[in-house]
Amino acid sequence: MTIDLEFDRDHIWHQYSSLTKPMKTYPIVKAKGTTLTLEDGTSLIDGMSSWWCQIHGYNNEVLNQAIYDQVPKFTHFMYAGISHEPATELAKKLILITPKELDNVFFADSGSVAVEVGLKLAHQYWAGKRLKDGIDMVKDKFLTINYGYHGDTFGAMSVCDPVNSMHSSYSGYLTKNIFVEAPRSKFNGAWNEQDISEFEAKLKENHASVAAVILEPIVQGAGGMRIYHPEFLKRVRVLCNQYETLLIVDEIATGFGRTGKIFACQHADIVPDILLCGKGLTGGYLPLSAVLMTREVANFVCESPAKRLFHGPTYMANALACSVANKSLEILSTGEWELQVKQIENIFNQHLFKSLEDMNLEIIQDLRGIGALAVIELKKPYDTELLQEMFVKLGAWVRPFGKLIYIMPPFVISSEDCIRLSEITVQVVKTLDDEYSQK
Repeated sequence: MTIDLEFDRDHIWHQYSSLTKPMKTYPIVKAKGTTLTLEDGTSLIDGMSSWWCQIHGYNNEVLNQAIYDQVPKFTHFMYAGISHEPATELAKKLILITPKELDNVFFADSGSVAVEVGLKLAHQYWAGKRLKDGIDMVKDKFLTINYGYHGDTFGAMSVCDPVNSMHSSYSGYLTKNIFVEAPRSKFNGAWNEQDISEFEAKLKENHASVAAVILEPIVQGAGGMRIYHPEFLKRVRVLCNQYETLLIVDEIATGFGRTGKIFACQHADIVPDILLCGKGLTGGYLPLSAVLMTREVANFVCESPAKRLFHGPTYMANALACSVANKSLEILSTGEWELQVKQIENIFNQHLFKSLEDMNLEIIQDLRGIGALAVIELKKPYDTELLQEMFVKLGAWVRPFGKLIYIMPPFVISSEDCIRLSEITVQVVKTLDDEYSQK
């Protein structure tokens, strides 16, 4: 049976696309390791890890087996008043690999929902503090940095950049929060003290109303793929302590090894009050996210007028998702991912960044990377559909957006495929530069 692309085009709404003028779709029939096979037999090297999450590759035998083993037992059961081994064991593993202060876990079913839970926890924490400790501050705002992306639900959108993100059309419906300039100091560059100045001033001015600071640690994702200096995170942690504000780190994209650390906040050696994770948690197999928090946060939430957290996803702690997540974390626990990520980083440096630097192409605005992530920022935006087609014709699956071409393959990619992926990316950028230079 062939895939009915005409029906797809007329009736199915794809991510970030139009239903009346849809972007081109490619019919996939198989995926194994880092190779995608299209219906016509075309093989593509995966350069996207299905948007960060497929870290161990497709059709992974260990992860497959985790699902096979759980299905005969039960696939899902409501988590209200029930517990089960896959969820309990996963919570133990998460607590083990995160800072010891984060010893409470709430399971959700997507990154956006994890953000919603994190925001709710912060609100209820301060409600509990008011009731228990008698504080008179109403802390119901969030402070964050520009170019941030935290998801597509309404609470999450309210802490996404209101100008530079895709959510500006919803601005009239969103809660107004507080935004400051994102740090400009690069990850491996010199620290500029001015990067923290506005943040400090805004927090000092508004701390009586700020429930929490929320940000993506080290790497900002869909808001611009920016990579910033760890010192910023260190200073944010100090200021949050100073002005009695919670710190939420959104590790949904950066967690589980992508930046060379299990969690990106480890680059700054800080401990947040609330940590959000997802995407790579299940190795990209099933939707699942987790919110980890300190005992203090949990205690004061339960001292709030509600006396509990009123949030209960239908598929919370789904047994299949928890089972495969346990195996994903077991794979990570071997430590092999560190060598894999380092190999990818080295290949990007030698076969992508160095090649582009040597060409001195006019079209390139910036080159940046960390761990198993490489970003090429162009001087002008290009049509996503056009660029994606260029990559497919050359044998790679990469989905650029705006001015950004970025690649983040599964950790298990072979050195040969990673080199080829880099070469294809160089070829695409060179083609764009030839066109750019002629105008």
